[in-house]
Amino acid sequence: MISVLTSFTTGLTGSFGRSGLLLADVNISPNSNGLPGISALQTIVGAVMTVGLILSVLALIVAAVAWAFGSHSANPHLATRGKTGVLIACGAAILCGGAVAFINFFWHVGQGI
Repeated sequence: MISVLTSFTTGLTGSFGRSGLLLADVNISPNSNGLPGISALQTIVGAVMTVGLILSVLALIVAAVAWAFGSHSANPHLATRGKTGVLIACGAAILCGGAVAFINFFWHVGQGI
């Protein structure tokens, strides 16, 4: 089986070599003018990021109020839910604000492969 594949690939290499075709590396880079509507899509994603950040601020305020109300009313369950909400709101803000940086980081990691 391996000898058959070896002779096949050797034959392909010889065919490409004789015909002048070379197997070239693929070189593709992202561009912003390849498809219509790319700028509109970037605008929409930016608006969604803004909405996410605004909702994170709202969630932080509501969770902080719940935390404070639970702490002052001797309701540990409500205080714990408020603390959890504060952490979740901060995590959501980190993800929304750092989404571009995270994706760019992993893009550059992928480019290095």
